[in-house]
Amino acid sequence: MKTTLATALLATGLNLLTPAAGLAETGDQALLKQARQLFKPLPDNMATQENPISPARVELGRKLFFDPRISVDGTVSCARCHLPQLYGTDGLRKAIGNHGKANPRNSPTVLNAALQGAIAAHWRGDRKSVEDQAVQALVGPPSFGLAKYEDAIAKLKAIPGYLPLFKAAFPRDPSPFTQDNWGTAIGAYERTLVTPAPFDAYLKGNTRALSPTAQAGLREFISVGCASCHNGTGVGGTMYQKFGRFEDYWKLTGSKEPDKGRFDVTKNAADLYVFKVPILRNVVMTPPYFHDGSVTELPDAIRIMARAQLGKTLSDTQVKQIVAFLESLTGKLPENFQTVPVLPTSAFQAP
Repeated sequence: MKTTLATALLATGLNLLTPAAGLAETGDQALLKQARQLFKPLPDNMATQENPISPARVELGRKLFFDPRISVDGTVSCARCHLPQLYGTDGLRKAIGNHGKANPRNSPTVLNAALQGAIAAHWRGDRKSVEDQAVQALVGPPSFGLAKYEDAIAKLKAIPGYLPLFKAAFPRDPSPFTQDNWGTAIGAYERTLVTPAPFDAYLKGNTRALSPTAQAGLREFISVGCASCHNGTGVGGTMYQKFGRFEDYWKLTGSKEPDKGRFDVTKNAADLYVFKVPILRNVVMTPPYFHDGSVTELPDAIRIMARAQLGKTLSDTQVKQIVAFLESLTGKLPENFQTVPVLPTSAFQAP
């Protein structure tokens, strides 16, 4: 009798536990399903039909990316604003170019940046792609600072070791030293700079890849409305939005000089204070934040975005959870970005 009663109680207990476990599993799967509708895992690389990659182009592009000798003062390379140690940024409010000239905006990370090719590159969308960005950075202040593209080509030709690299990368081009090939090679390299993160493992079905706090943050990120703009593979980078839909952004960020954003490119009144929505991949590693680097702490940036874009005030718990989710977007640096390559030597000229 006692054995029968104990067995019955045990069976009842199991029946009580089973629905709860099932509900928890259903909740986890429901969140994963919702996340998969909004986000996609990173690809192995970011090559496209229009911009394919090859080992030779990637090798050349990597060297060009880290070589400062092409700039007007011999100090500026792509890596000056996109340091591996700082996850493809420079840690400055506004980047510094040739002869110490300040750039007008903060340097966004170069990691996963080619994902934004469907819209544009840069805060104002004034670069078509990572290739276009590399080409345009050569001339004029404040980046490389060269007066004309011919100056860049002359500097490249003065380094003998680049000739075989350009020939290997562009074997069908009888004159491979061109600014377009410069951009194509650097773009090919940047299209390999993918940083798969725990969030990618989660999207592929491993729900344990995100901690309970991070999953709670993902729920908040979606329910609060962050994912309405920060979505897709890059968790952003797919659209333009006015910065300050509910409150003037500069009053929240403390920016001294409001940037008119895309308006300065298009001269369209509808583009006043409009910027490209940045990707949030590795965002924990890439302060300061916003186009002018006006905010140094990620929790502050989250609160500002909620007020400026959504008209909402977040609790400390919500912010903590969203930070935990954003931490799951931090990926491992690509091996070909962790170290600086050996560059071709310049020709020796006797005094």
